[in-house]
Amino acid sequence: MHKLAAALIGVWLLAGTAALAQTKPDFSGDWVLNKEKSALGSLPAPDLMLQKIEHKDPDLKVTTHTVSGPSDVNYDAKYTTDGKECLNKYGDQINLKSKLVWNHRTLDVNTDMLDAGGAHLMTFKGKWNLSADGKALVETEHIESPQGSFDVTYVFDKR
Repeated sequence: MHKLAAALIGVWLLAGTAALAQTKPDFSGDWVLNKEKSALGSLPAPDLMLQKIEHKDPDLKVTTHTVSGPSDVNYDAKYTTDGKECLNKYGDQINLKSKLVWNHRTLDVNTDMLDAGGAHLMTFKGKWNLSADGKALVETEHIESPQGSFDVTYVFDKR
């Protein structure tokens, strides 16, 4: 009887540990781009990039503030992480159609960029990962454009 009880407790503990390991991360917070740890390839690094993320799964809101030389750009986007298509606008001329879905602890973020008339401009295939200590957010993207394909990695530190 004691062996059965010990075995059941062991299975229960294992199941609890596995459930904790599968918990989806919460990306909420204020994040600043770490230019030294990021790999932007041929893209110019911004002078400053901040992301404010509000995440209550499945809802995800991202406010991005980017400064590059004289350019100062703010962009708000709302998503859901349940695989439903989300439409966001970047200015008057760009539409962004995104689908976000969980792949274990990684959030797959796939976006098609379209012009105002609906013509396809670019595709972004991204993955978001939160460090184990919750202090770093890594966003990788494979970008496909008419000029070719390339990969970038943005590393954000929590403020």
